[in-house]
Amino acid sequence: MGLIPATRGSIHFRDQLVTEPIQDVGMVFQSPVLLPWRSVLDNVLLPIEVMNRSRREHAPAALELIDLVGLSGFENKMPRELSGGMQQRASICRALITNPSLLLMDEPFGALDAMTREELGVELMRIWDEKRKTVVFVTHSIPEAVLLADRVVVFTARPGRVAEIIEVKLPRPRGLETEFAAEFKEYVDRIRAIIYAQKVRR
Repeated sequence: MGLIPATRGSIHFRDQLVTEPIQDVGMVFQSPVLLPWRSVLDNVLLPIEVMNRSRREHAPAALELIDLVGLSGFENKMPRELSGGMQQRASICRALITNPSLLLMDEPFGALDAMTREELGVELMRIWDEKRKTVVFVTHSIPEAVLLADRVVVFTARPGRVAEIIEVKLPRPRGLETEFAAEFKEYVDRIRAIIYAQKVRR
């Protein structure tokens, strides 16, 4: 995303070298990182203010996103008044407010309890189905990767290298019931075997 400089090598986005933050990429961090003194709506509109765009023009879109993630009625609440899952929903809105073509998600559900994590996974698929953004989603959960992804990129341990790229051809729309399908288990077992093989080689 260009938030920090590369220590080695280079990153290109649409054939352009990334040396600073770019506007066409949204970011959802591992923790919500909402500003505690700003309401949900104000947090969602923060990127608009940073880019010197019209808050008034983007407020309807912000409220639409807040409704999309199931936070309608909480737009004036402060982060301390929200659960962890609700805070992360707000951070997803913030990442989408500039209508980026690429959404980066760095273990966004990792700190949540299992039920909230599953709920937000389903929610993310619903948002993706409506917005159709390209999403790069980092996770340590193999079932979560298989449920969400069209392609799973399996990395080796340090130094991180691509071990294999697996096309996930499970039909969409997907839900939690997808995890009971035999084909789903086959994908999970295949990825687990790749990761285990890497550990054995070490």
